[in-house]
Amino acid sequence: MKQPIFGIYEKALPKAFSWKEKFALAKELGFQFIELSIDESDERLARLDWTRKEREEFWLMCAESGIRVPSICLSGHRRFPLGSSKQETREAGLVIMKKAIDLAADLGVRVIQLAGYDVYYEEKSVLTRACFIENLRLALDWAAEKQVVLAIEIMDDPFMSSITKYLRIKAELVTSPWLKVYPDIGNLSAWPENDVGFELAEGIAETAAIHLKDTLQVDGLFPGNLKKFLSVRAA
Repeated sequence: MKQPIFGIYEKALPKAFSWKEKFALAKELGFQFIELSIDESDERLARLDWTRKEREEFWLMCAESGIRVPSICLSGHRRFPLGSSKQETREAGLVIMKKAIDLAADLGVRVIQLAGYDVYYEEKSVLTRACFIENLRLALDWAAEKQVVLAIEIMDDPFMSSITKYLRIKAELVTSPWLKVYPDIGNLSAWPENDVGFELAEGIAETAAIHLKDTLQVDGLFPGNLKKFLSVRAA
């Protein structure tokens, strides 16, 4: 069996480093790729508006360094969730989604990891779930046009706390070949009801990549502590 390819999440590298320095450090540490972060901060959301020249320069740095960027962790939807009960917030989330797909296509990124929750800062409801599913379907239409995979992360959130939940949503509500799952072993193992080995085996055919990180488990008195350090991607 071929060995998996190991990469590192951008946030595990010093934020003050330039991209050239990040690529060099990742290579020195023995990683084969970096996963680009587009989180809810204005600074990283601005990457969605990189000019053609900025995109070309970034792609050339990847090529020259020998370190690929095959995936984006798009956590900006925490601030602008696709399932928000507020129409203007959902619309902002869709703009982010469309721009991220276009950016991925321009950079040669194959996978965009989406956070597996309908809303984060708002109260959940039947409406927020329905809005998320509706907008995920729209996003998958855009992704199909650009041949970019959208992979849902298993989260520190009950909306998508297991691969089983992902499989149910895909089977019943969102049947698209461009939708996959991106298990986070830390998040998956932090929920005591999950049998991690069973979950991974059930979802292996749907798995685009896997995240590894340290966690403290969720229980009745503690919400868990989940931090991301390393991304592991199957070849």
